[in-house]
Amino acid sequence: MSTAPSTAHAGPGDAPVSVPGPEEFAARLRRREPLVGYWIALDNPAGTERIAGLGYDYIGVDGQHGVLHQPGWQSAMLAVDARGRSAGVIRVPSPDPVAIGIALDTGARAVIVPMVESAEQTRTVVRACRHHPVGTRSLGGPVRAEVRLGSVPAEIDARVACVVMIETAAALDDLEAICATEGLDAVYVGPADLSAALGARFFGDPAAADALEEALVRIKDAARRNGIACGIHVLDGENASKRLAEGFTFATVSSDITHLQQAAAAHLAAARGLGTV
Repeated sequence: MSTAPSTAHAGPGDAPVSVPGPEEFAARLRRREPLVGYWIALDNPAGTERIAGLGYDYIGVDGQHGVLHQPGWQSAMLAVDARGRSAGVIRVPSPDPVAIGIALDTGARAVIVPMVESAEQTRTVVRACRHHPVGTRSLGGPVRAEVRLGSVPAEIDARVACVVMIETAAALDDLEAICATEGLDAVYVGPADLSAALGARFFGDPAAADALEEALVRIKDAARRNGIACGIHVLDGENASKRLAEGFTFATVSSDITHLQQAAAAHLAAARGLGTV
């Protein structure tokens, strides 16, 4: 199994440029390097493959709220792997260890686990990401994960990242203990659900804006104190840059379904002479 950096071309005729390969994703996350990802909500392997060649550090596949149910996870990971540039990451539907194991068996290089509300629950999630004797994950054998991650349990564990979401009032209450959980690699903010937990009537509600920003500072600080990465989902590249500059270590940009609608609407408006929408 090769661990050499992948190469990309800056333009026609240019020499290959060495870029970190997907096999380095977990290590880079643990080093808290700035990382930028993209979100996939559609069950569209051809589209996912195109996006996976653009140079994002990771491609997050939404197995919770997208239309990619478990049969689509494998196709999405194959599509990401086909380009050899981005790491494939799956958000599972819940903290269920069975779902976590299925996602990792597809060859995902990380799982994002939603609705985690306590340190105890975090420990269960971490153990589901690791093999015996430190965890509860069973060895997958000659399936997809072995092709990308190998067959030695400890080596597989080193190449897989465990990320939990902070998006509820209970998670905020137990934030320090969650971030201190041994084996946890990162926390990830779901700003929509976190806003609702802070009293917002809708995402972007100005009445909860200050409370959200205060919570984001708390989460970043707790992650930093405990030496783990801290990420956030954002609406666009500009906000990704802003959040990274503020101290978040990774940011995921929007989604394929959102950009598909935005692009189609903009072209329709231009065709009808209506300007942008």
